[in-house]
Amino acid sequence: MKQQWMIVMGLLWWLPMNLYSQTAIDEAITVMNLWLDAQKDFDNLPGISAALVRDQDLLWSKGFGWADQDNQVPARADTKYSICSISKLFTSIAVMQLYEDGKLRLDDSIEDLLPWYDLNQHFNESGPITIRSLLTHSSGLPRESAFAYWSQPDFEFPGIEQIRDSLRSQETLYPASTYFQYSNLGMTLLGEVVATVSKMPYGDYISKFILEPLDMKNTETYLPTNEWRSTLATGYSAEDRQGKRKMLDLFDAKGVAAAAGFSSTVEDLAKFAAWQFRLLKDGGKEVLKASTLKYMQQVHWMDPDWKTSWGLGFSIWEENGHSMVGHGGSCPGYRSTIVIDPVKRVAAVIMINAQAVNPSKYAKGILALLAKAVNETATADSLQLDRYTGIYDNQPWWPEEAIVKWQGKLASIPLPSTDPAGEMSLMKQEKANIFHRLRKDSSLGEEIRFETDQSGEVEKYWQHNNYYERSRELPDLDR
Repeated sequence: MKQQWMIVMGLLWWLPMNLYSQTAIDEAITVMNLWLDAQKDFDNLPGISAALVRDQDLLWSKGFGWADQDNQVPARADTKYSICSISKLFTSIAVMQLYEDGKLRLDDSIEDLLPWYDLNQHFNESGPITIRSLLTHSSGLPRESAFAYWSQPDFEFPGIEQIRDSLRSQETLYPASTYFQYSNLGMTLLGEVVATVSKMPYGDYISKFILEPLDMKNTETYLPTNEWRSTLATGYSAEDRQGKRKMLDLFDAKGVAAAAGFSSTVEDLAKFAAWQFRLLKDGGKEVLKASTLKYMQQVHWMDPDWKTSWGLGFSIWEENGHSMVGHGGSCPGYRSTIVIDPVKRVAAVIMINAQAVNPSKYAKGILALLAKAVNETATADSLQLDRYTGIYDNQPWWPEEAIVKWQGKLASIPLPSTDPAGEMSLMKQEKANIFHRLRKDSSLGEEIRFETDQSGEVEKYWQHNNYYERSRELPDLDR
């Protein structure tokens, strides 16, 4: 009987905590929607798609703005984008599969695996260019092959035969294993290693051994031209001085596909992140051995400046005392990033169909909002808070301010914001229409008084003897 009572009490304890947790996540998602919808306008983004995954759960995914502005095609969570250099993660995983199978070693030289490789080694004292050095961008190779494929207006990428034939006209920039030098050429060569060693076309190998097992049905090793301007987003340039962006023609990465050719969706890359969390937690083998993925996500190269570190394919950096991993992508008309926290098992994915924007800003903002939501202690929401929420006018000092519910309190967030979690200001209710700002140490600050019209609708709030008018309700942005 005592044991049954303990079980019942345990369930009663867990239920409200679980509800609080879900409420906190829902409130964080509301802020994410408001924030990205605002940033889309203030940063002049044609479209942006985002996803947030925690362990095996896709917590949230959504698109904002337009996949194609002229045709008014909305950006959605399942809109495809060029993911450009995130392609390198799949090439790196393919290489490590062949490593697991004993078909190559990380310290094999590129000449041993690709007999046609004949790029000139400029430094007599250099050690060999190995698979490991190619995965860590420390090979000393040039950044690009000998073609102007990043130059407008054509963005004419070479085929793999052209890249092979041009190698003899190029030479190394540094001795191997001396400096970090990001190299699309190096990753292109690793794509050829995959094809040569596996005896399969590169794209077929990636599809069969990585994409299909992970159920990534909306990811291809190319940009599907028949979907362009519909399910595949249209790319746009950087802004000019008048704030205008130019529509760009679709490019074809051709021989550089292993480094920059893939297309995907934020939801597919969320699956990719969930696979990593699952494998590292459960162990065993799924696409890779858990030990191999863990090895890839360790630091294998540290530049002499002690600021640039890289794993085997993965970018690695320190944040809050532990390693974060991921990769970014930047191609004509597209920016993307995947930011993965292997310790907390959370990841954010951002895809944007424009250049000269920073997708990492949005990914880190989303992760910070989630962390703030789950780390703070909720208080009982005994009084009605919905009536105070809305968009408030902060002109001429700042464009606008969103007031939302947060953990049984109100939260004020400036829009636009580079850090919505860090710039959030909390208000604790004292009684109807009266709140106090919560200071960083949780002590009470100044009074904030909401004023209503004759019908009881909130129309402004007063703070420090000045008022800010409520301009409209919060937009209805469903999940």
